Amino acid sequence: MYREAAGAALPGAIAHDRPLVLIVDDDAAVRTSIEELMLSVGIDAAGFGSTRELLDANLPDRPGCLVLDVRMPGSSGLDLQQHLAATGNPRPIVFLTGHGDIPMSVQAMKAGAIDFLTKPVRDQSLLDAVTAGIERDLAQRADAAMVKQQADRHATLTPRERQVLAQVALGRLNKQIAYDLGISEVTVKLHRSSVMRKMAAATVGELIRAWDMLPPELREGQT
Repeated sequence: MYREAAGAALPGAIAHDRPLVLIVDDDAAVRTSIEELMLSVGIDAAGFGSTRELLDANLPDRPGCLVLDVRMPGSSGLDLQQHLAATGNPRPIVFLTGHGDIPMSVQAMKAGAIDFLTKPVRDQSLLDAVTAGIERDLAQRADAAMVKQQADRHATLTPRERQVLAQVALGRLNKQIAYDLGISEVTVKLHRSSVMRKMAAATVGELIRAWDMLPPELREGQT
């Protein structure tokens, strides 16, 4: 059940950016306790009794993190972590368990978990872990938005401009690029100027950073 922090009724565009913590635990009392803790500090929360309930839910795309019980009937929290990783969902995870052991915690942390906490957990420890998870998700989303922006800009380049961009990223001089592509140095300079404008790069350094941010599939075959 989705629960919004008191006084959190905001316009849609702003509410969409509010953190949302997703809690998955088969113990209703634990879910309620964690939801109330989140709400007490102004963080929206949604609770689920199983990983299947979470996967079947129609949730808004908002920053946040998951708080998962490790041992549950059916799919475990670790199973859900593996599923999310396999489907390209990098949402940060804080694990809770009443039966944790070292191998489980090592597996969870190696797979990118924020923390692995044992029940009963101190409120502040959980809040600290959730805060770290939200901050990681916000950073990941910002990085993804930047990558998309660069990919969208790259899509506006002509095939020749993409070749020139790749050569510039390798540190090649205009005369070397001209020789490699079989065009004049003047033409290379024109393409290079167009590339910098389309990629919104004021310097060669910015252009190279933009190239480095592009997904590998866009860079492959260009160098």
